[in-house]
Amino acid sequence: MSQESAHRIAIYDMDKTITVAPTWTGFLIGTARLRAPWRLALLPLAGLAVGAYALKLLDRARLKQVTQHLLIGSTISAQDAATAATRFADRIVATGLFAGARARIKADRAAGYRLVMATASYDFYVTAIAAQLGFDAVIATGSRKTPDGGLRALIDGENCYGPAKLRMIRAWLDAQGIARADAMIRFYSDHVSDAPTLDWADEAFAVHPHGPLRTLATTKGWTILDW
Repeated sequence: MSQESAHRIAIYDMDKTITVAPTWTGFLIGTARLRAPWRLALLPLAGLAVGAYALKLLDRARLKQVTQHLLIGSTISAQDAATAATRFADRIVATGLFAGARARIKADRAAGYRLVMATASYDFYVTAIAAQLGFDAVIATGSRKTPDGGLRALIDGENCYGPAKLRMIRAWLDAQGIARADAMIRFYSDHVSDAPTLDWADEAFAVHPHGPLRTLATTKGWTILDW
């Protein structure tokens, strides 16, 4: 198989790879401020949940569900979710992205790569960000829905993090009818939790990596980028 005949796919993590800061807390606080400002009084409880996560009393998936329940509520209508997602995406794309990430995304698109966002953040707002950046597909954490399409403060399926992210990327490839052997895949991430996917990709890029990922990238020979 030649590179020219392969499906060329560039997969990007989002938080702190493309975005300057993590997005979940900003989304929660911004949405709470607009929809129900009184919920901001529950921020100390959200802080306790973060502390419980640090003590390994909660896993990442449960932490996300608890904080969403506290700051947005147990459910949010599909329309309210879409409105909040669009508003948040507008702000992130306007002021919250690395210039180098924008340039790299543009370069990959120009080189014929299919652009895929793969992130642990929730798909209901990631999709809005990805659409503004011209991505072709989103692989992200899903939300359980009410019968009328509203979003519950519960994860549907796996939290798209660590080994689960790679499983979800593979499932997406299968759904697209793309055999791994027929794809040339590059993957960008800032965090060592994405080591399984970085190791699996044909081209691995550690983006302004934290210490553990920088060490691993140096050992593995992965390209280190700083944008």
